Amino acid sequence: MDTTIVEKDVVESMKPINYSKSETVSKGQVIYASIVAFFAWVFSTYDFILFGTLLPIMAAEFHWSTAQSAGVATWVSVTTFIVSLTVGPIADYFGRRNALMITTAGAALSSGLTGFTMGPLYLIIVRALSGFGYSEQAVNTTYLSEMAGAKKRGFVYSFIQGGWPIGVLFASFITAVLLPSLGWRGVFWVGTIPAVIIMLLRIKLKESPKYEQMREVRELIKEGKLDQAKALGQKTGIDSEKMTKFSVTQLFAPDIRKHTIFLGIAITLNWFAIQIFSVLSTTVLTEGKGISFHNSLFMLIFSNALAYVGYVTHGYLGDKFGRRGTIIVSWILAGLSYTVMLFLAHGYWPVLISYSIGLFFLIGSYAALYTYMGESFPTRIRGTGAAFINAMGPVGAILASLLFTVTVSGFGAVTATFLAGVIPLILSGILMFGTKSIAPSKELEEISQ
Repeated sequence: MDTTIVEKDVVESMKPINYSKSETVSKGQVIYASIVAFFAWVFSTYDFILFGTLLPIMAAEFHWSTAQSAGVATWVSVTTFIVSLTVGPIADYFGRRNALMITTAGAALSSGLTGFTMGPLYLIIVRALSGFGYSEQAVNTTYLSEMAGAKKRGFVYSFIQGGWPIGVLFASFITAVLLPSLGWRGVFWVGTIPAVIIMLLRIKLKESPKYEQMREVRELIKEGKLDQAKALGQKTGIDSEKMTKFSVTQLFAPDIRKHTIFLGIAITLNWFAIQIFSVLSTTVLTEGKGISFHNSLFMLIFSNALAYVGYVTHGYLGDKFGRRGTIIVSWILAGLSYTVMLFLAHGYWPVLISYSIGLFFLIGSYAALYTYMGESFPTRIRGTGAAFINAMGPVGAILASLLFTVTVSGFGAVTATFLAGVIPLILSGILMFGTKSIAPSKELEEISQ
């Protein structure tokens, strides 16, 4: 054997490792990323909400029965769930920036192609693309958790997550103004234009330094430089040995399994409440509390505006006191507020106040929740973890609708709302005790590898 070659290999292995070329992120880059992420989430929400809003009008044009319409909605939820599961591995294996481009493109295509609907099968297929748009928030939290500083990570993200109520209000406004002149197809096409613009803006985004570090570790492993990969992983908080397995498999490895299971079930149950008190809110308010449809719409506008304040508030509280504790307290308080609304509040103002307080804690807490999701999973599976947990939401929505439908005929709207909305909401807060506890202002490298 040529000893010169051996000596050369030994010397090469002892050279200092070339650590990530992009370890610093400027304030301007964070601001630009946050602005683009905010508008991307607004228009992804627009597309997501618009489908539910316009489905009755589409059903009337195609002469679908109520059962057929419900069947289409169910299958759309199933395909959306399947597509949303693919987003996490994309973020972990191909980059946060590329995943952001794909989710935004998915939302644009979902809106645009829906406008060409000619039958239920076509609609189910193209609406599956909305799974990319729905997963926008999972990729956003993965990306921004790695871009923003530890001390204000949640507060920065709270403004982006606040795009949900803005998107809901925007969808309602565009529908009211343009539906009579453009029809439901035109309303969907309107959402495509800003989504395409945002996709172009995302081309200039800087890739996350944490992903760049993970990519370097992965390249060293491929080259067989295991010692260098391990050394770089130790420096950057990335476990080079664990990351050799498929990212979804890693979610259920012994070191993270308990956290994944408890957080997944908690989100599923919490979406029971999201479905009942947000999506089916007009039904709850009109049939359960006797509020007129017109007044219920005003209540939704007011409460959604208050929910935006809730996002910013919870983002700040999570940074200061810890996100898991903030989420637990908020979900339990939301459950208590809705209990008061259902059984003690009578008349317009008491119902408005108790409903709005409940939405403030329920919806607002998602700013802390998504930041928590982003930081509670290690870098090697951060995208997969956030996307997987995020995908559990629509599952809860489907189950909540089934439970509400089954119980409302026998027990009435108030009791059905309590069973399908309040009880799961409080249980979701209790289940969060089984998830990982993270002290405030910790760097990602300190939390988990």
